[in-house]
Amino acid sequence: MHVPAAILTLDRLGKDFGTKTALDDLSLALHPGEVVCLLGPNGAGKTTAMRLMLGLLRPTRGRATAFGLDCTSDAERVKACLGYTQDEPVFYDFLTGRETLDFVLNVRKVERGPLEPWIEELVRVLDFSADLANTTGGYSLGMRKKLALLLALAHRPKLLLLDEPTNGLDPPTAAAIREVLRTYAASGAAVLVATHLLDMADRLADRILIINRGALVALGTRSEVRTIAGVTENTSLEDAFLRLMSPSNKTP
Repeated sequence: MHVPAAILTLDRLGKDFGTKTALDDLSLALHPGEVVCLLGPNGAGKTTAMRLMLGLLRPTRGRATAFGLDCTSDAERVKACLGYTQDEPVFYDFLTGRETLDFVLNVRKVERGPLEPWIEELVRVLDFSADLANTTGGYSLGMRKKLALLLALAHRPKLLLLDEPTNGLDPPTAAAIREVLRTYAASGAAVLVATHLLDMADRLADRILIINRGALVALGTRSEVRTIAGVTENTSLEDAFLRLMSPSNKTP
């Protein structure tokens, strides 16, 4: 079976801060149509990995490439081709949601007209139409997360890097966002989601990437991760994850 070329590749990626290793020898090939969930406890290196992919940090070792471009030396071109959300989205409080959308599309130098049907469909699916007219200063966390995802998707990027896109959301909103991401990946995009929410990863991911203390712990399908953890197929992902995080675990 033909496997399409990877959109995002991490090749033995590593980052040190002084004598501390924040990320070490991380490799991944993320393909079109695929959702990979990046899991790990606080301090595992998830944020460092994301920042390396975005070109916000320079790697100590290895490299990250997206669309065949180096994420460090070609950071501006890479960021023009992807969509990103951060864990705690920040906007200009005096702008409405719609004004924020217009502003971001202008910064990206994207023509709004051809994207209008797509944007309106996103607004409908996210149940966000009424909120776009309000200033973002009054937005709840859920509204901010919805706007962040709308901004990340508006220009139809082929790569999404999402940091905790559903953390803190009510179940219906979280379910709607999961469905958007699953459908969007099926259209040919590659999606990488960093999350603490193991249930979300279990529902959403094609593959799961687990790191701890900067090092790879497991990479594979949900079934393969359970096998690596040494648990049965009907074991929850949470229990498998906790087993892998156990100090007694010797998985390389």
